Amino acid sequence: MSIKAIAKPAKSLLSPQDHALLLIDHQAQMAFNTKSIDITNLRANAGILAHAAKGFKVPTIVSTISKETFAGPLFDEITEAFPNAEVTDRTTSNAWEDEKFIARVNATGKERLVIAGLWTSVCCNGPVLSALEQGFEVYVVTDACGDCSLEAHERAVERMIQGGARPITALTYLLELQRDWARAETYDITTGIAIRLGGAFGIGINYVKTMFAAHESR
Repeated sequence: MSIKAIAKPAKSLLSPQDHALLLIDHQAQMAFNTKSIDITNLRANAGILAHAAKGFKVPTIVSTISKETFAGPLFDEITEAFPNAEVTDRTTSNAWEDEKFIARVNATGKERLVIAGLWTSVCCNGPVLSALEQGFEVYVVTDACGDCSLEAHERAVERMIQGGARPITALTYLLELQRDWARAETYDITTGIAIRLGGAFGIGINYVKTMFAAHESR
């Protein structure tokens, strides 16, 4: 019997309603020693996640580690998206060992989680592996993570993949939530985030919009 294609997305593709986003320890002190990715790119990618989650109304948990005594403030790109967010501060490097954090995860009612954090091998790796072991489906946004060296980042990503995590990037996340340019209600949200934080892709969108508008006015 031959296989026939169906115009239907894969179940593994993300949609705004089927997951929660966990942003862990995107803080100043953690960024100081991040060497696996340029800090400007890291901040932009974390911003893409935060603004995409806000725009698409994805349940989002923001967590910090020792904010007042050690790791310092969150990236502005995250607080701009969620200025009044409840932030769960912890002492545990593995957020999955913090009862308040776990209560918030359970409150979302989601079994599919998208996670990013600093550093990849510690504060991201710990909750990813713990969640996977407990039966959650986990996606790791690898370019919104970073570590003290490229080696540390890559080994951590490999370890999480071996544990069952699915790697994606920040721009992939944004575009996977939109997925159809005919979805007018989120079109401006998606293109706006891309223009501001999406690098060359955003520049291209801005160019097309500007030039198209210029030709229409003639």
